[in-house]
Amino acid sequence: MAAEEGVNVDLYIYDLTNGFASLLPQSILGMSGQHVEGVWHTAVVVYEREFFYGGGGVTSCAPGGTQLGPPHQVERLGQTFVPFQVFVDYIQGLATTTYTAAAFRLLEHNCNHFSDEVAQFLCGARLPKRLAPHPAPLTPPQCCAPSALLDALVPPQAQAVYASGVRHSRQESPEFRTLNCQIEEARVASAALEQRRSTLAEKLARKERRREKKRRKMLQAEPQAPDSTTTPETSAPVGGMAEAVEALPREEEVSRAGPSSAAAAAADLLDLDEPRAKPREPPIVFKDIDGAQEYERLAKALEGVELSGEEKQSLDELQQYLVAGEGSWVLGDEFLAFISRLLNDSSLSEEVRVSTLRCLAACALREDVSLLLHQDRRQHALLSYAHRLEDRPLAEQRAGALVLCNLFENVSSSEWLLYISEWEANGQTLSNIRATTKVCVHSCLSEDPELRDLGTALMYNIATKEVKTVVFDEVCVELAMALLQLLQSAPSEEHLYRATSALARLAAHSHDVPQLVCLVGPDPAVYRGTSQRVDEQIDLIMKRVK
Repeated sequence: MAAEEGVNVDLYIYDLTNGFASLLPQSILGMSGQHVEGVWHTAVVVYEREFFYGGGGVTSCAPGGTQLGPPHQVERLGQTFVPFQVFVDYIQGLATTTYTAAAFRLLEHNCNHFSDEVAQFLCGARLPKRLAPHPAPLTPPQCCAPSALLDALVPPQAQAVYASGVRHSRQESPEFRTLNCQIEEARVASAALEQRRSTLAEKLARKERRREKKRRKMLQAEPQAPDSTTTPETSAPVGGMAEAVEALPREEEVSRAGPSSAAAAAADLLDLDEPRAKPREPPIVFKDIDGAQEYERLAKALEGVELSGEEKQSLDELQQYLVAGEGSWVLGDEFLAFISRLLNDSSLSEEVRVSTLRCLAACALREDVSLLLHQDRRQHALLSYAHRLEDRPLAEQRAGALVLCNLFENVSSSEWLLYISEWEANGQTLSNIRATTKVCVHSCLSEDPELRDLGTALMYNIATKEVKTVVFDEVCVELAMALLQLLQSAPSEEHLYRATSALARLAAHSHDVPQLVCLVGPDPAVYRGTSQRVDEQIDLIMKRVK
């Protein structure tokens, strides 16, 4: 399944008391006098599987397949663009580290904590506050019933537990689920193709009727000679529609070609005047970076630096990932602690920090980099550093902005940059999107040409990305103000195009931005005539301003 398509992420909410919690005395539930509607168990449903955490570790089953039956409630958390195999690797990582069976605690480390973390990884969503954690401590005897129920949610024959030793039933292997997904995609594509066939046949029939009507009018206006053997009935191209329909691919051919071919075939048969889904606008990234060379520079810069055994191992892991091309699974739990030291240890040289960032910029172009990013979900070392980037030397600023630009190469990593969930760093309340925005604004307005080029690219990537409006609620004005200031500096045509493109998107996202354009200026219309593509973006802006 292509990452750009997006996959729905749902939260299944179960009441372990089946509605009786609201009827029981508080003394029985031990909830310190608080009103309790239920004792909640949650699971995340994605890729047609239900994932949850309990006394048996991380478990998956068919949606609604636990012994609890249908969920009490289903909430749509959003859509994910994380590739299926990347998600499988991520779940494996959780199941063998922080969410093992032995680590389960009914109140302190439970299914709701797991669901919250997985939801953040998939689509940046959080659990509703009413669900986690439970309102107040239960006494040990009161914990027994829900604990026992959680331990036995899924019948043994249906379990697929990702735990130490990684045991699966054969039918629940990742390969089996991938095959099922492909079969389902082929079935859906085939059904869609059949619908397209019917639609096309109807269109051809309507077109033929219009053609026939027009031909009849022409015959009435200019009658044929009496000896003519041509009649309206015999002259009509009766084979036109039949030949067109016969030319369509057969279902068995579509099945052999696969779901992607089926979808492409169906799309090709549509009339050009039908609306189509807008493709993702290509981001501006910088691929002219050699990961092997950057690693060699980092290794050379670290010569003479005392590294612990774990840090040496992390350096070797980086070589395997970046140079040898191994998957992100080679990066251990201590890898980001090592990166954090390289970026923040004042005793290390600037060259070490720049080389580290450039290595990360090369890593950012890989699809599975999202797994590396989500290792940082607790310490937020990468974006905490990025938030302070403007205080760093110019070479570090360039390298840091390059990392953020290249993270837009893949959908999952670009989503990570725009997460709105808040976290604490150095006494400040931050979020991924706030740190990204700060780097973007600073770089855009820099006097350094290289940094400004990176900043305008980052601005373009942020603004042209299709995201929920709520993501831009707090940063739209800040980004728009930076763009208007940039326009006052007589930018080059390339930078002007990026700026006007970004401003047009932000004006569509927020009602405040058009007002800022009017009040602050400059008037974008003064740049008309720079190029056709700039004029097109100015037209979009002025439609909103007027």
